[in-house]
Amino acid sequence: MTFFAVPHASIQRTQLAAVAALLALSALNATAAIVPPGVTLAAKQELVRNNGSETETLDPAMTESVGAYNLTSDLFESLTATNNDGAVVPGVAEKWEQKDPATWIFHLRKNARWSNGDPVTANDFVYGIQRFVDPKTASSYANVFGVFLLNGADVTAGKKPVGDIGVRAIDASTVEVKTSGPVPFLPELMSNPNLGPVHRASVEKYGKNWTKPGNLVSNGPFQLKDWQVNSKIVMVKNPNYWDKANVQLTQVTYLPVEDENTDVKLFQSGENDMTYQMPTGTYAKYRQQFPNDARNSLILGTRYYGFNNRDPLLKDVRVRKALSMVVDRDLLAQRVTADGQIPLYSVLPKGVVGADVTNYEWASWPMAKRVEEAKKLLEQAGVKPGTKLSFAMNTSDYNKKMAIFVASEWKSKLGLATDIEAMEFKVLLKKRHAGDYQIARNGWVADYNDATTFLQLVQCGSDQNDNFNCNRKADALIKEASQTVDQGKRTQLQTQAAKMIMDDYPLLPLLQYGLPRLVKSYVGGYSLKNPMDRYHSKDLYIVKH
Repeated sequence: MTFFAVPHASIQRTQLAAVAALLALSALNATAAIVPPGVTLAAKQELVRNNGSETETLDPAMTESVGAYNLTSDLFESLTATNNDGAVVPGVAEKWEQKDPATWIFHLRKNARWSNGDPVTANDFVYGIQRFVDPKTASSYANVFGVFLLNGADVTAGKKPVGDIGVRAIDASTVEVKTSGPVPFLPELMSNPNLGPVHRASVEKYGKNWTKPGNLVSNGPFQLKDWQVNSKIVMVKNPNYWDKANVQLTQVTYLPVEDENTDVKLFQSGENDMTYQMPTGTYAKYRQQFPNDARNSLILGTRYYGFNNRDPLLKDVRVRKALSMVVDRDLLAQRVTADGQIPLYSVLPKGVVGADVTNYEWASWPMAKRVEEAKKLLEQAGVKPGTKLSFAMNTSDYNKKMAIFVASEWKSKLGLATDIEAMEFKVLLKKRHAGDYQIARNGWVADYNDATTFLQLVQCGSDQNDNFNCNRKADALIKEASQTVDQGKRTQLQTQAAKMIMDDYPLLPLLQYGLPRLVKSYVGGYSLKNPMDRYHSKDLYIVKH
């Protein structure tokens, strides 16, 4: 797959000027929907797409799920953006440069406007980011992204005031971002809505209701028209968006359908133009039935099950290792999901930069040998056959079939029974963050292409570490890596840290994400080069059909 080429951390200070010039030059190539010559657009530019579940929020500071990201990135635009090929392109910032390893300057376009007509200024970004990292906001992503900003770790921990975060307005149209160390992927990081602007007057006027229809003031290509919980979210084209001339869709409707079979039925009946994903084991069938509509490619994402490392049973690493060893990922990928995903034995997926992916040594053992070793581990830990496990997942036929398979592996090979509990995705999120589970379905799609986005799932104290594991030695290596400008050393340190953490078995990696879905052939702009499954509606259009 094609990835955006960010400058390597090994670039020395003497080369930064050249890099800055290159970045500034590349920043001029901004585009929205690219309609190829000869393509005739449909008169009606309206799209219906399934988002997989009811969103937990429309507040960019509180966004943490893929579904919420899809919505907030349509409503809000950050300093930078990514297009449907996954490349970093200008957002509100028309260009940027890097002054030194820890200082970036972003120049805002003069015609950027909020949906109510107000100009988008540098102070809107300062306010948005300060609000995001403020402990009072209680964002579960604050220290995930905040650690990359100067003083971010201390601000999110409440040890320093929000005004100390490394973001300031040089003037109304210039934003300075200072980082805690070399962050070569900063332009890509800043494309996330969490680090975008917020309309302060709306938040102060409406309080917690500021994201409701009629109250929400946004600066992205779309604005909120309607939000019917568990039914649909409707957005319409923002007439004040700076690049509105290149936004083809006039309306986008997001559906919160969790059941994949229902999703496909809506697609077949013409009530949905873009499914979230196909049901397990159906890819070959639907690829044959809908050859022009079936889309599929691997992305930078991991499907995994989280182990609650505080649980009385699972706090023993021998138990966690045994549960991981006996799951046949090859069989899971080939017979259960059967949609092109590949087995995974690490928190890091294939294709990620900043660390090398290493697998468990036992991954190549015959299954009989793995089972024999796993039984020994459970016996040493005092776990007897018949012991019950509890598994939590969000309602989905796809997740259910995977869970039944894994539970059958534990039952047939280790004699362990599993109680499976299904719930709404929003409920599962809360239970995972609260540690109110034993084993839980989880998944992660990269926020940017670097190993750090996955390592934060298993770092001490990270808000996204729902496993509650902690390896201080590995954390020290990651911290050392964050301060070096030597890319080779950085990769070496992060590879070592990842292996050290995975040897603690904090979670059970299963598959590298591929998201097979059905997309109507008349939906233009959908790219198979996208490494992170981020398809912004501004880049899509409806072809005459």
